[in-house]
Order: sequence, then C-alpha cells, then structure tokens
Amino acid sequence: MLKIIKSKDPLVEELIKAGQIGGEEVLPQVTEIVQSVRQRGDEALYEYTERFDGADLRLTGLKVTGEEIQAAYHKVSPEFLKALRQAKENILRFHQQQMQKSWWQLDEVGNMVGQLYRPLARVGLYVPGGRAAYPSSVLMTALPGVVAGVEELVMVSPPSNTGEVNPFTLVAAHEAGVKEIYKLGGAQAVAALTYGTETIAPVDKIVGPGNIYVTMAKKICYGDVDIDMLAGPSEILVVADETANPVYLAADLLSQAEHDPMARAILVTPEEGLAKQTVQEVERQLSLLPRAEIARESLDNKSAVILTSDLEEGMELANRFAPEHLELCLKEPITWLSRVKNAGAVFLGHYSPESLGDYYAGPNHVLPTGGTARFSSPLNVDMYLKKTSLISYTKEGLRAVAAAIEELASVEGLDAHARAVTVRRE
Repeated sequence: MLKIIKSKDPLVEELIKAGQIGGEEVLPQVTEIVQSVRQRGDEALYEYTERFDGADLRLTGLKVTGEEIQAAYHKVSPEFLKALRQAKENILRFHQQQMQKSWWQLDEVGNMVGQLYRPLARVGLYVPGGRAAYPSSVLMTALPGVVAGVEELVMVSPPSNTGEVNPFTLVAAHEAGVKEIYKLGGAQAVAALTYGTETIAPVDKIVGPGNIYVTMAKKICYGDVDIDMLAGPSEILVVADETANPVYLAADLLSQAEHDPMARAILVTPEEGLAKQTVQEVERQLSLLPRAEIARESLDNKSAVILTSDLEEGMELANRFAPEHLELCLKEPITWLSRVKNAGAVFLGHYSPESLGDYYAGPNHVLPTGGTARFSSPLNVDMYLKKTSLISYTKEGLRAVAAAIEELASVEGLDAHARAVTVRRE
C-alpha cells in the first residue's frame, strides 16, 4: 500500500536518492555487447537479437522494408491514425517555436561576430518496442529533428520474436518522415548506431529513452557519438491542496507507477484528509489495472504520500526531487509557478494530467529523470542543431584591438598567438 509519511521522515531522503540511474551492475555486460558489435558488426547484431529478442534477423533482414510499412497500415485503425496525426500537428507546432536563426552582431567600425545554426546530418532515434507499442515516442524523437532540418533520421526499435517491428511504431515512423528503420533494440542497437556495421551507417547523435541496458550503452558510447540524456525510470510528483480531487490524484500517480517497478509516484500535500482519501482511491483503481502487479511494486517500494506543514514546504520538497513530471493540482497553480526551479515538465491545474503531455499537448515527453532536471532540459530542437561561432574583423578593427590581444597572449606565454596579430599591423 502507498505509504503516508511526514516530510521530516528519513524515508524522504531515500526516496529522493531512489531516482538515481545507477546501472553499474549491468556495465560489464553492456561493455561486452558494445565492443562485440564494434568489432563484429552485423554478425553480432544477429547473435544478440536472437538471444535477447528471439528473432532471426538473417531470415527477416535488419532493415524494415517498404512492404512491411505498407502492411503495418492495414493493422492499425482509422481512429488511431486520426489521433496520431492530431498529436503530430501539436508536437510540430510546439517545436517550431523553438527553432533558432543564425545571427550577426555588427559594431560601429564594421567588425562582426555571430552564430551559425546548422542541423546535424544524421540522428539515431531509439524507440522501445518488442511486445509493446510506443508510437508517441516515435513522434517525440523524430519531429524535433524534422523541424531542425536533419536530413537523415534513423530509427531502431526491438522486434518481436517473429522479427517484426510493432505496426503502430512503423506507422508513426512513416507519418513522421522517418525513412530508415532497423529491427534492433538494446545495447546492441546503440553500438550499431554509434560505430556502424556493414548494413548501418553511424550517426552523429542518439536520442530517445530505453531500459537500463540502453542507458548504459549510451553512457559508454558518449564521446564517440552525442546523446540527448541518460534517462532512468519514469517519475511523477504531485503537489496538491484541498481543492484537489483524490480520484484524479490516484489516477495520475498510477499512470506512472504502471510503467516500471522502479518508477516513482509521489504526492506532496499539507492536507492529511486528502492524503488518506488518495491512498484509498489508489487501492481501488489499482485493482482495475492490467499492469497492477508492476504498479504495486512501484507503489510499495519507490512511492509515497508526503505530508508537509504547508504548500511552501511542499514546493521546496518538489525542487529537491527535481521530478520528470511535476503536477500542481492547486486552486491557483499559476501563482506557484514562480516557485518551481527544477522539473522536466510542469502540469498546471486539475485538468492537465501528465498523460496529456505524454501523448498530445505538444511539449516533448522525453524528459530528464532521477533529479537531473536540476541541470538538464527536455528533448528539444536545439539538441538536433549545432552552433558555430563566426568572427569577421576589418583591417582597422584588428589594429584597434591588437595591443589588448598581444598583452593577453604574452601573459599566457603564447608568443605565436601574439605574433599572429602583430604581423598584421607591421
């Protein structure tokens, strides 16, 4: 059962630390997989996919064909396609607001400095799969790249034991404009995208969430390839006052708890009556869920209702958790927004459930977890762009500042640096 504890309970500190990614226990195995793919290429991919997914890619092929995508459209409903396209438009509209333009800054004598924005050439999208379908993750990882102008978006997703990628995932990829898709998952997929194989060309960056094996592979490969973030189990923290509905609160907590036994679902409130009602409602709704066993483990071990002295203390606690998803189920949530310092995404009011952000509203659902919202941001268009600094001085402009440059270079003992300026004014 979901525990009710006081804000000074030592368990609070344990819950804050519980979101840290870890992964050391799988590091040796992941390292071995990455090195094997790097050295053996496709052969290693065939071997690991058969071992972990039960699929023989020698028979089905590594790459998804056009025929497979066409077949996928016959397996999805018109209702799904309509909802997917509506979500796509919202996600595109939101991310278009993030797009930046190159710029120049000109001074009074004609010297210019500026910044050039260019899209990455080739980006890998990791989309979880196997028996499950995550078409929303396809849209969230692909569409910011489309907005940024990335020419080659390459998707990997684990196949079923028959060697097929989930049809909902394939349809979403096609709708998002992804033209290169491989039947791969796990650490082996990350290694293939990083180093390339006989079939797969390497990418410049890998984005998208995965399990601990995927996360550790991204950590190992970072430096040879760029990554978006190291994402851990999903989490939600809800700050609620007396106006909150315990039925809504329970549903929102369970929406994260059903993800993973390691997921965290935290309710923070000064209202003891609301806390007790929410716990009762969680128990009632839990019995209705197909994934009740997973949610139960999360609720028992990684989750809690925390009673605070007031909302001010509740907001301070929320900032310490730095949650992936922060819900402000308050009478006047907008007045409390200024108190938010650390959160991946904030959902304001009683009618902005976390699921709205997961699927439809437009902001990205690939968010920093495990307290990393203290220094990280959601997946965004900037992550698909690179910036190049620009400097253009006139002859007169360089002469005017030459003495300052020569002085700074001499202090650092770099005479050739100074000389590169001096020769231009002799």
